[in-house]
Amino acid sequence: MGTSSRQSELARYRKHIEYEDRLDAQNYMSYINFIAYLQAFSSVISNPIPISISHLIKTVRSSFEQVPDHRAPNAKISMVDALMSAFAMFSLKDSALVEFDERRKKDKNLRAIYNLKNIPSDTQMRTILDPVYPDYIKPIFKVIFNLLQQNHVLDKFVFMCAYYLVSVDGTGYFSSKKIHCSSCLERKNSKTGEITYHHQMLGAAIVHPDLKEVIPLAPEPIIKQDGETKNDCERNAAKRFFAQLRQDHPYLPIIIIEDGLSSNAPHIKELKKHDLRYILGAKEGDHAFLFDYVETAHQAGQTTDYELTKKKVIHRFRFINQVPLNASNKDVLVNFVEYWEIDGDKTLHFCWVTDFMVSKWNVFEIMRGGRARWKIENETFNTLKNQGYNFEHNYGHGQQNLSVNFALLMMLAFLVDQAQQLASPLFQAVLKKEGSRKRLWDHMRALFFVLEFSSMEDIFRALLYGYKVERVIIFGPT
Repeated sequence: MGTSSRQSELARYRKHIEYEDRLDAQNYMSYINFIAYLQAFSSVISNPIPISISHLIKTVRSSFEQVPDHRAPNAKISMVDALMSAFAMFSLKDSALVEFDERRKKDKNLRAIYNLKNIPSDTQMRTILDPVYPDYIKPIFKVIFNLLQQNHVLDKFVFMCAYYLVSVDGTGYFSSKKIHCSSCLERKNSKTGEITYHHQMLGAAIVHPDLKEVIPLAPEPIIKQDGETKNDCERNAAKRFFAQLRQDHPYLPIIIIEDGLSSNAPHIKELKKHDLRYILGAKEGDHAFLFDYVETAHQAGQTTDYELTKKKVIHRFRFINQVPLNASNKDVLVNFVEYWEIDGDKTLHFCWVTDFMVSKWNVFEIMRGGRARWKIENETFNTLKNQGYNFEHNYGHGQQNLSVNFALLMMLAFLVDQAQQLASPLFQAVLKKEGSRKRLWDHMRALFFVLEFSSMEDIFRALLYGYKVERVIIFGPT
């Protein structure tokens, strides 16, 4: 990033500061961090690396080479081949491990496109990956993130002049009454005593209200921790996630957006601990004290009411700054926003608490940021579940980390796809022609299976421009 670009970014941030009624201490620290963030990456951003699927695959493989191998040095199948094979399975959207196992026996494209030397069978893959510590896989998400950063892809996600919205939520991806491992969470039926075993993760993604694409970050597994007998929970997973987030991105200006379960004092204190701004959902049923306080303030004329109309839709706001979160934590002061969207005879109602000083100048953007929370559900989890990724299918559970590792590798494949959708004109053109991700995956997989290609780009070009097979040669009696 050149001097003029940095000046432009700083000017944009100063404009954001003007959104707020006063320059408080947290704004000042965020401003200092933003300067450090620009300086830290200015030399890297000045030399962008073109993003292509071949380069992304090469980057993933190079990162897998850093994963320690727990086996003997003379193992026939390398750790990088085992990890890369699992990644290829999720990249190709194979519906089950057995489908990938059938492919590996006769598919030269696996070796050519994913640079695989020895491809494991389904049993070998499970055996090799089960003991791998999940934290060895997580750093690859940061490597892809840095690649997107170098290519200015993150510029599309800048929100409120300087920040990046990170939507965070938990989801489940495995459940069984029979299959389980030492890391499984347990849910006991109070009437029958029957135990259900399950796995969850805390997912997170950089989102923007105007974009369908997201940039998933390394998820945090919600599992029984080493040596623990009690179930893990989303709150503890969030503590681990925020600590890792700040370790990976110490200067990135971040706004955390979450649902109403997160707007509690311990969670807000954890966010402040890691210098994370926030816009959190708030429900009246969970915050009786807060809503009564705001109503009393409104009756006393201490709230601000504001309304504007855009495209015949009425946006009505009521807000107040520096109010106590609840009776037990009156020292935790938040800024409260209540919002109504009125479109004809349809009315939507939302409430948030935030650490941004709210004014007429920024309340509309705060609302947009709060509502963007749904993108972790709609553009991430629902995409993984319904658009060909088979998120809730059990590819293999193992006894140690296999289930978690498969979930991480599937999310990594999703990140690579999102990177292409954001930065690859070829992928964007193919996706537009196919009309849906699922249709694209089906056609990509079909070509991958029947014809030989030297790169994934060639498959995309064949789908985009068409192709012709000169003739079919039949092996066997004529």
